[in-house]
Parts: sequence; structure tokens; C-alpha cells
Amino acid sequence: METLYNKHRILISQVNLNIVREMMHTVAWDKQLVAIRGSRGVGKTTLMRQYIKLHYGTKAGEALYCVMDSIYFTNHSLLDLAERFHMMGGKHLFLDEVHKYPTWSKEVKEIIDLWPDMKVTFTGSSLIQILNADADLSRRVLSYTMPGLSFREYLHFYKGIDIPTYSLQEILSDADGICDVVCQKCNPQAQFEEYLQVGYYPFYDGNKIEYYSRIENVVSFIIDQEMTQFCGVDTAYTRKLKAMMLYLSDNIPYEVNIAKLSSYLEINKSTVLSYLASMQRAELLHLIYTDNKSVTKMQKPDKIYIQNPNMLCTLASQLNIGTLRECFVVNQLSYKHTVEYGKEQGDFKVDGKITFEVGGKDKSFEQIANLPNSYILADAMEYPIGKKLPLWIVGLLY
Repeated sequence: METLYNKHRILISQVNLNIVREMMHTVAWDKQLVAIRGSRGVGKTTLMRQYIKLHYGTKAGEALYCVMDSIYFTNHSLLDLAERFHMMGGKHLFLDEVHKYPTWSKEVKEIIDLWPDMKVTFTGSSLIQILNADADLSRRVLSYTMPGLSFREYLHFYKGIDIPTYSLQEILSDADGICDVVCQKCNPQAQFEEYLQVGYYPFYDGNKIEYYSRIENVVSFIIDQEMTQFCGVDTAYTRKLKAMMLYLSDNIPYEVNIAKLSSYLEINKSTVLSYLASMQRAELLHLIYTDNKSVTKMQKPDKIYIQNPNMLCTLASQLNIGTLRECFVVNQLSYKHTVEYGKEQGDFKVDGKITFEVGGKDKSFEQIANLPNSYILADAMEYPIGKKLPLWIVGLLY
């Protein structure tokens, strides 16, 4: 126990409070059971440690921070730790990377049953199944998903530029006013071009080679470790999943041909579809369908996108600017909105009622001229022209 208290002090004292993400203020930290899920590398650990330092200080006492793959748990159970912590006056247990502790769900359930005055906050992979865990925590846990940095957060995180968040409706109704606010503070197009390459993960330090190497490590870890643990992927197939990522990064966002993909990977079609669904859950891909409401388990997606622009820049051997633009739009909109494939009528339909066509600054309205509630998101623009909006503006949603 003393070992964990010492580690708590060291780890919490090291965390930097200069920049705190907006999510800090949206999580209901005072609830009894809170989950923060997300892909590796998006900043879950930093967020948790920052909250502890801000509200409890660096010394373990009422709060205790534990990394769940700590050697301590090789001969101590989480339940035993919680009992001793409670006896010593502990009030809030913070469990980082809870998925690395095999019986986490059963023991967390028992902890909150035995000591209802104790709060438990945990982080975990985007693949952990709270609904289907051994102990059903779904009715008791307040769950959040943490994305990577939005374009707005990137401006704050890396450039010290504060821009408020805007709803999609605010963006569509007052794009001119919003662009005025942003352009008074920075050159958004120049910043946006950098964001597409190095702005999504909060660990860029100026070295692009090292940054892309870390993203490759994130992809490999998710496939080699998390997908084999949570998705039942045989370790013999992990190389094929990596090959699929590389193939898709050079061939999206064209119409999906499952037969061609199956042949390329030398695995059957149903396995390809199963893998694609798991890779979306793992936040490696975005699968886009014409109608999300009618999607069946083994239905092929209409389009497939790498999960975020920086991952695409890392994996693609020949980067296509059109692919990069659409990847950005899908990534930023999907966090708060439903994105569907627009087919012949625009690139995307959002929330079933808004149509977006994505392209360069010379993109015309030809494809969506007769559609109500339709807009163009165009690259290389700083101000809107009618219903043609700057592409970067959808990066202000969170």
C-alpha cells in the first residue's frame, strides 16, 4: 500500500497544468462511478492526473491513483486495496487503464456495493465492454468517450489561441461571424494545414518523424494487444490487420469492394467484415453507411476512412488531399453527430438532414444544387461565400 502511495505522489507531482482540455469541465467527477474511454494516446491518463492534482493535490489521502498493470497487483487484489484505502479514510479511487486488470468489472461492482460513499473513476480502452462485462455496470456507470484534439483544441493546446466551441447549427447560421472571431486571432488556414499533419494527438513535440513513429506504435499496440484481447482476433491475423490499414490508407475513400479486400488479405468476406467492425470500435477506422438505422451486423460499409488525419498521414504512401479533407470532416463531425454516406447527393449526410459536399475552394454546387439544407466545406478558405464554408470550421465543434 505504501508503494502505491509513493507512486501516486511521484506521478501526480509530475503532471503539467499549463493546458487542461475542455473535457475536464464536462466530466461529472463527483458521481460514484465514472468511465473515461478512448483510444491509446488521446490523453486519458493526463486528464485524470490533472484532475487529481487540481482537486486533491499531490499527496495520496482522500484520493489514490493506481495504474492497473502495476506489479503491485500481481499479488494484491483491487478489492483488497479498496478495503484498506477505505479504512484509511480514502474517498476517491482513480484506476488508470483498468482493462489491464482481468477481473476489473466484478471487483469494481463489489467496491461500489460495499462502500457506497467511495467514488471510483477509471480509464480504459475504447474496446472495453461496460454493457457486456462480467458484472453489468451499465446502469450505474457514467461513461465518456475521449477523442483526440479537435482543430479548436489544437489551437489552444499548441498555439495558445483560445477559440470558443460552436454547435453545428451556430456554424451553419453564423459562419461569417465565427470566421471573424477566428481570423482576428490567427491565420486559420496555415494552422489548419499543420493540424492535418500533426495536430490530433497531444504528444507532438516538433519532431514529425518521432510523432509519426508514435502513431505507428499506437496502431500496432491496438491491433497486437487490444484487438486480440477484446475482439477475439487470433494473433496469427494481426499482420493482416496491419496490411488492411495500409491498404485502406492508400485506397480510400473509394467505393468499398469487400471481394477485392478479401482477395488482397487472403481471408474470407465475413471475416473481413468482422475485422472492419472491430477496427471501428478500436478507433482505427470510420465505417460510413448510407443509412445507419438499417445497418446489419454483416453489411458492408459504403465508405471506409482511417480514423483521423494524422493517422492517415502516417500510414499513406501517397497522400491524396481529397481523402485527407474527407477524413478530417468525418473525424470531427462523428464525435457529436451521425454521419452517413450521401451517395450521388453530396459526400455526407449529417443527422439525416444536412448535406455536405467536401472539396477545394473551386468546388461547385453542381451535385447538391437542388438539395435543401446543403453546404460545401471547401479547403483553402478563411471566410465563407454564401453556403460555401471554410473546411476548418467544423473543427470548432468540441
